[in-house]
Amino acid sequence: MKKTIKTIALLLIGGSMTWAQTPEQKGLKIAQDASKYDEGFESSEVNLTMTLKNKHGQESVRFLSNQTLELIEDGDKSLIVFNSPRDVKGTATLTYTHKEVSDDQWLYLPSIKRVKRISSDNKSGPFMGSEFAYEDLSSQEVEKYTYKYIKDDNINGENAYVIERDPVDPKSGYTRQLVWLNKSNYRPEKIEFYDRKDELLKTLSYANYKVYLGKHWRAGEFLMVNHQTGKETTLKFEDYRFKVGLAEADFSQNSLIRAGR
Repeated sequence: MKKTIKTIALLLIGGSMTWAQTPEQKGLKIAQDASKYDEGFESSEVNLTMTLKNKHGQESVRFLSNQTLELIEDGDKSLIVFNSPRDVKGTATLTYTHKEVSDDQWLYLPSIKRVKRISSDNKSGPFMGSEFAYEDLSSQEVEKYTYKYIKDDNINGENAYVIERDPVDPKSGYTRQLVWLNKSNYRPEKIEFYDRKDELLKTLSYANYKVYLGKHWRAGEFLMVNHQTGKETTLKFEDYRFKVGLAEADFSQNSLIRAGR
């Protein structure tokens, strides 16, 4: 009888601990679980089509490629290269994401054959005229934000968590972001970005997901809509390849210059 009472008491204590979890603790736990879920892809390559649309509906199209190196002890590294049209061909961006300090980013401009470091003050600026900011190119490391669980929701026919994440970096162009994460596999379904005045600036929607290597979910399309300018940028991803043997030596400034030639 005493053993039964003790078991019930333990269950009640465990239940109260669960209910006592704060929205901040729950939000952080969801973000940590999402990060852990996607670990293990090692490196990847993908081809992209970027379509820019202005508020009048006029479009311009660019073709580029992206390489990513997964690093568990720090943030990922990535290299983006524009392949066409001629006016942007050879332009390349190198990003070192960091978990606890400001990211390092460099831009290679073939017209002047120089590598230009992107300062922290400019990372909220538009990436190559698109609706993506330079800071959006960084991998979304858990330590880059503080978190709060907002609610459960349904989006695109899927059950999702909605969490708020606030950038730790005071030079971020955003005060906060609302993120919809799929409950079953933690893939992002939508992100709302709020500017320094805490007004809705942009919405990023994800579509056409595929799963690779049995666990790594990647969207086939990103749509970033700027609500304040009426502009849009669409990214379409093709030919994803994982575990392609990339190393840190492939993400140096010399690699950036070589990629742009």
